[in-house]
Amino acid sequence: MDRNSEEGARGTLAEPLLRPDEVARMLGVRRSSVYEYVRTGRLPHVRVGRHVRFLREDLEDWVRRQRRP
Repeated sequence: MDRNSEEGARGTLAEPLLRPDEVARMLGVRRSSVYEYVRTGRLPHVRVGRHVRFLREDLEDWVRRQRRP
């Protein structure tokens, strides 16, 4: 796959969307914390109707940005 194809695939549904309980387990936090991060705009998410879902790639990028030297 060339670079343009990879960039075009970003944000697609090649992988299933994650639910808040899955994200909480991945991050090692409570599910209520995930909802709080969503409510305050600190955690990237996707709204599907009234449901909140997450892309794994967005979460990986977010975790990398949280690192402190």
